[in-house]
Amino acid sequence: MGLFSFIKNAGAKVFGIGKTTEEEAAEARAKARREADAAELRLEEAAARNLEETITDLQLQVDGLQIFVDDDKARISGMAYDQATKEKVVLVVGNTAGISIVDDQMTVEHVEPEAQFHTVESGDTLGKIAKHYYGNAMKYPEIFEANKPMLTDPDKIYPGQVLRIPSLD
Repeated sequence: MGLFSFIKNAGAKVFGIGKTTEEEAAEARAKARREADAAELRLEEAAARNLEETITDLQLQVDGLQIFVDDDKARISGMAYDQATKEKVVLVVGNTAGISIVDDQMTVEHVEPEAQFHTVESGDTLGKIAKHYYGNAMKYPEIFEANKPMLTDPDKIYPGQVLRIPSLD
């Protein structure tokens, strides 16, 4: 007798039992991907529940509100009390860090004209925005009121934030 040399990972291929190192590594990678996907799904579900809770806390009336988050996209469904509520819900969700697209599938119980949206730029103030849309900087309270309860102070707006600009009919 003596020492014999063998190919360490060939046994599984010859006898069909066990797994090669490569097979084990591939399975480990697949398992890690599944676990990461499950963790991401749990985070997205938690984000959606947090958004729903925020909308409820802001007393925005939406019957059957459902929010689904998938990566940077959010889909909203339900029946909003009025157009202003629908737009505010879209803004709450869209102005959330990590969300870049909002798929609005809500319906409206009391139909009203749609407002315009304005993305705040560096240097904007509500007065400057009011001057642009209404021709009168002193109409800024209209914009402030239209964005309550998300805005709590007319001086606390930030670049990238999207605001409702209602018509002054």
